[in-house]
Amino acid sequence: MNIKLITKVQREQMLTNGKKQYEAQQKDTSIDFKPVVKLFTPDAQCTWLLSELHPNDPDIAFGLCDLGMGCPELGSVSLTELKTVRGRFGLPVERDRWFLPEKTLSEYAEDARNALRRRLS
Repeated sequence: MNIKLITKVQREQMLTNGKKQYEAQQKDTSIDFKPVVKLFTPDAQCTWLLSELHPNDPDIAFGLCDLGMGCPELGSVSLTELKTVRGRFGLPVERDRWFLPEKTLSEYAEDARNALRRRLS
């Protein structure tokens, strides 16, 4: 099944968030958005919670990126590159069609850091 990484509605919301973030950064502030989309590899442990698209380069998304190595981080990722990612059995990245965000990106990031601390202790 070939599912688009992000829907048209999600793309529009992420572009709006990206523009708002850019404007906030011009005032030396930032906005902690809830993720708009969750992407994942079904045959690996990679997950991306994405909240915005760069207003000048809508191929670049921002969010919480977890490559399955226990070190999730906030950062940017190319949607074009995500389309080429394959897991252990060759399956492509998919969109979680049932994902409903409950927290902001920084709250998800804090949860990931806490989970990592628990695993290491």
